[in-house]
Amino acid sequence: MTAGNGKFFILGSILALLAGLLFLPGLPGDFIFDDEPNIVSNTSIQLQHLDVHSLLQVVAAPQISGNMRSLPTLTFALDYWRAGGADAATFKTTNIVIHALTAFALAWLFRSLLLIAGTGDARVRWQALALTVAWAAHPLQVSSVLYAVQRLQTMGTLFLVLTLLAYLHARRLQIEGRSGRTALLGAALLWGAAMSCKEDSVQLPAYTLALELTLLHFAAKDAALAKRWRIGYLWGTLAGTALYLLVVVPHYWTWDAYGARDFSTPERLLTQARVLCLYLWQIVAPLPSHMPFYYDWLQPSRGLLQPWTTLPAIALVLGLLALAWSQRRRRPLFSLGVLLFFSAHFITSNVIGLELAFEHRNSFALIGAVLAIGSLLAEASKRLQLRPLAGNALCIALLAALATTTLARAHSWSNNLLLTTAATKAAPHSGRAWSQLCANQFKAGGGITPENTRLDQAIAACRNGATLAPYALSNPALLVVLRTLKGDISHQDWELFQHRLETARMSSDNQRAPTILTYHAQRGVKLDKQQLLKTLATLYRRANLAPFQKAQIGYFVMLDLREPDLAMPYFMGAIQAVSLRDPFPVQLAGELREQGRPDLAMRIEQLAINRAGSPAVSVAPRNATFLRRVRKSIALPPRHRRPARRRHPAGGGGARGGAAAGQRVHRRGRVLRPVRLFDHR
Repeated sequence: MTAGNGKFFILGSILALLAGLLFLPGLPGDFIFDDEPNIVSNTSIQLQHLDVHSLLQVVAAPQISGNMRSLPTLTFALDYWRAGGADAATFKTTNIVIHALTAFALAWLFRSLLLIAGTGDARVRWQALALTVAWAAHPLQVSSVLYAVQRLQTMGTLFLVLTLLAYLHARRLQIEGRSGRTALLGAALLWGAAMSCKEDSVQLPAYTLALELTLLHFAAKDAALAKRWRIGYLWGTLAGTALYLLVVVPHYWTWDAYGARDFSTPERLLTQARVLCLYLWQIVAPLPSHMPFYYDWLQPSRGLLQPWTTLPAIALVLGLLALAWSQRRRRPLFSLGVLLFFSAHFITSNVIGLELAFEHRNSFALIGAVLAIGSLLAEASKRLQLRPLAGNALCIALLAALATTTLARAHSWSNNLLLTTAATKAAPHSGRAWSQLCANQFKAGGGITPENTRLDQAIAACRNGATLAPYALSNPALLVVLRTLKGDISHQDWELFQHRLETARMSSDNQRAPTILTYHAQRGVKLDKQQLLKTLATLYRRANLAPFQKAQIGYFVMLDLREPDLAMPYFMGAIQAVSLRDPFPVQLAGELREQGRPDLAMRIEQLAINRAGSPAVSVAPRNATFLRRVRKSIALPPRHRRPARRRHPAGGGGARGGAAAGQRVHRRGRVLRPVRLFDHR
């Protein structure tokens, strides 16, 4: 290691340490949203013994987030083991360490890029460190670092940065006349590690193509090798384009709304132009009020001028891309930054029916934005002929402002009540923000009891949410529950909820809102039975429910509302949609006989026989995908399974489910799994 490299290593290490310290005000914090299924209630990561066999079991276990994310899952298990349980502070501390390591690696990446771009040695060190601070201290990073489950994203970013470092090293060796094969092999292995963290790491070839188009120009001392690089990227681009147009687009495209979404593919593509502009605004104007964390208030674009900002947003995105292409030789760092930013959003801003916006999607994309903005500021400083002292002072002031904002935003993540209070101020039209504030107030006051000390504050939050977020069902549902618990429920409260249920778009949140009522009815809140039946009938009619969801409603009506006859349409709807060889009808018939309704059991058996053409519909449960999902998701674990331990619902079971989450042990030993109000991905 040369003296220059040694000094940069020390400075990079100090910078990484400071980058981690910025997020300490967010500790201890709480688990939220997707933390619940991926960490808190995920039995596969509950590592009890640190041995090879146990670790391999963790890696091999199916995961709700996807089975390709083995590395972050393994670190979740290690955190669980060292904390002796699901401790939020332990998980978030590991995330902070990962962020610091990424900052250290990124400093070297920026240094390499600046050297290739021809920046003088005297300025490279400080410019690379300044760009790294801008990335690491940006307040947009808070929701990636302090949202425990987003380790999936931040670990992916770490390995992508290391991959690009190895790739750059290999290409520089080839330009000097050496082979670079070892470095390329290292890059391939690191890319594999990135892919085992998050699937969007598949976009790496787009990042390396951007490097070639702007800085490397497919160069190599060996002319034949240079030609192979150009031809390889040409064919790779053509193959990728064909795969996208002929496979990906037809597979995901839908002219109607995606399942559990309230927008179609064309509407999503139109909306993503606005979302990308929103991200850019958050990057260049990084105030906490611009980063509400909740984005359910963001309505899809229904046309080029609905809303009117759609067309200007499209023009801005296309204009930036055109500018980057035209300036790729004159301003290579700016062009590279723009191409990296938009490439990083290619999957999440495309035809796959994901939610419209999330801040953590900028974990890697922010690298490109920082590089582009930093190169423009450096050029502006040179053209304005700022004195070095003035330029350095301005740079330090900007970075200090970023760090201060990050400290303040991190503090709001120190507990969920602070987080949701800040969110309702930043996003007053977010139904999620208000329902989560309601849930956290309810939890802080003691949970499901009429003596809850914060019941009035929780009701006030729900009422505000019902007024300010008329598209959302969760707040009217919570309002019905809490006012019933208090004893002052009115007919108008039910009318508001029923009207919203009839008229609101059936988004994923709205489809799950009625489960707030069913869960609390199971917990003893004396909700109006007829209103519950009306709610479930409307949900069944309006929502595109999966078979297991129909079965879930049926079991609630049969077992909790004690109306087996009224449960039959839901059961029959589920049976019509399951495999002919699934034993669910036989299982259900047995349940109905236990309820003293052999007549209904015969109807179920006859329906199964009519569908199959013979009575041979019962098979081994291990072959029954639907029955396993019913058991896992709603009500019927295997008979030998012990009932789950009761969990205090916390007005929402803690993190993810709002006032709807938690568990209930059925009177006959069956377990009702936690109902999830939100689906953050």
